[in-house]
Amino acid sequence: MLDIAGKKIAVLKGGPGSERPVSLKTAESVAEALRSKGAEVIEIDVTGPDFEVPADVLIAMNLIHGTFGEDGQLQSLLEERGIPYTGAGAEVSRIAFDKALSKEKFIAAEVPTPRSQDYKLDGSEPLQISLPFVSKPPREGSSVGVNICRTEAEWEKARAEAAKFGATTLIEEFIEGKELTVGMLGDDVLPIIHIEPVEGFYDINNKYPWMSGTGKTLYHCPAALDPETTYRVQAAAQAAFKSCGNAVYGRVDVMLRDSDNAPFVLEINTIPGMTSSSLLPKGAAAIGIDFPDLCVRIIELSLAARA
Repeated sequence: MLDIAGKKIAVLKGGPGSERPVSLKTAESVAEALRSKGAEVIEIDVTGPDFEVPADVLIAMNLIHGTFGEDGQLQSLLEERGIPYTGAGAEVSRIAFDKALSKEKFIAAEVPTPRSQDYKLDGSEPLQISLPFVSKPPREGSSVGVNICRTEAEWEKARAEAAKFGATTLIEEFIEGKELTVGMLGDDVLPIIHIEPVEGFYDINNKYPWMSGTGKTLYHCPAALDPETTYRVQAAAQAAFKSCGNAVYGRVDVMLRDSDNAPFVLEINTIPGMTSSSLLPKGAAAIGIDFPDLCVRIIELSLAARA
């Protein structure tokens, strides 16, 4: 494993988007882990394109979730400045972050995924997906703005909320089943995690109870699935991950339909959370990779990708 003792590593944190608090929490955990390995950590609070990274850093660890950090913008800036960085490249990030674009990649690669429609909120085209369905902003993360709509009244409320995020919303067939997630670390597929919110679905409150003080979620890792189902879920997750050109690390969210145990890939996270309640570290820990070693492994894979 790469020895980072004495190496200078920039930790890019914050960002201008709705997931800023999560990014700050992630950066706090990662900075502590890197320092435990002897690295010289330089924390940089990024609020836009006007930030500076020392030229002599080994790598910039991009921990900015959502808009600007995860959508290819920050990656493009770092490439222009000749600074190596962690995670997916600019174009892969742009595609994976956009739920409509990544959905096209899934379909082309024959990855099982729910039927969907990129719906124009001005009402200029009819809905093609019948209730119940899920409405989600195409370019937000952490389940920001996601609504499960079972009635017309719920759809009208979701539609009004969706307008805060843009001119379109992704309408996706609702899959009744278990919420799963699968971590990816290079070519390694991590154990499946079954996400079980105590109430509702896995929205931002249940993902980050330390933010809201109200959410609560149970995590089962590895998920209690039979070998055949485990294989199909992991295979679908890996195929989705590769369909967008990912090669470093990430997390793939999957619904497992109750009626027939069929997996349906929802989306890819190219900069998944790395907080105390985050899922990629849980999956890594299940196969004996502790948090500091996970951070170093991400750096190793990223340096190889940038090379």
